[in-house]
Amino acid sequence: MIGRMTGAATRGLMVAVLIATPALLLPGVASDSTQITVLVAFLAAFLTFVEYNSNFPSIVEFRDAPPFNRLRFAALATTVLFLSLIFKGQSEPSSLTSGLTSAGLILGNAIDFPYSPVRLVVLMLPTEADSTLVTSVRTAAGIAYLVSVISMLVFLVMVRVLGWPARQGAFNVWVNLPLFDPTAGGDVVERLQRDARINIVLGFLLPFVIPAVVKAMADLIGTVSLQNPQTIIWTLSAWAFLPASMIMRGIAMGRVAEMIGEKRRRTYANAEADDGFQTA
Repeated sequence: MIGRMTGAATRGLMVAVLIATPALLLPGVASDSTQITVLVAFLAAFLTFVEYNSNFPSIVEFRDAPPFNRLRFAALATTVLFLSLIFKGQSEPSSLTSGLTSAGLILGNAIDFPYSPVRLVVLMLPTEADSTLVTSVRTAAGIAYLVSVISMLVFLVMVRVLGWPARQGAFNVWVNLPLFDPTAGGDVVERLQRDARINIVLGFLLPFVIPAVVKAMADLIGTVSLQNPQTIIWTLSAWAFLPASMIMRGIAMGRVAEMIGEKRRRTYANAEADDGFQTA
């Protein structure tokens, strides 16, 4: 019990630090913005603590199948940290911020071709946006997209090469997929495979859909203001993290479907072998 509570408290603290990172690193943050950030950080930390301190799952998937959630958290934290350092370097440059800015600029320019996700993010900006803002957004988008791609590749290696999650021991579908009801009807394997395909397809489409939706909403309710560095950081972090997270979830659900199918085949084979032995 003490170990579970300590782990839940540690996770809650890490989530709070993640949310507060831009406000801690960026210079000249307004006091009102800082107060809101602290409030959101405390709320997120509390919800994380309650979720992981509970014996029974409620929302968080793959809670007992590490390092799925740890990898997603690391990807989001890395994106937020890198983008915060890049924008900090605009007023307080250092060798680290200059290196990240150069890498992001190279990546952003390389990916910024017609109909690419980065190009759509740049087109999301108002037409009167100055060149400095456009360059900043392109640089941040390049870094965020790279981190998301690396996280997906790492998870794919974990699944296909390292055998996640079978090597962690017995896999409990109810604990790790609390939002999935195995008794809702239909074959469980087919439903998991269908959900996996839907998540992967949506994950590939979201980097293209999100900028288009934001642009369409801007045309209806007014332009989207990305002058605030914190707004850019969280917008681009969500733009890169949400699709990567959905693709990873799709890969994970597909892997669970494979495990259930393999267990079924072994069970049927053993049953047929026992029947054959009894007949003989």
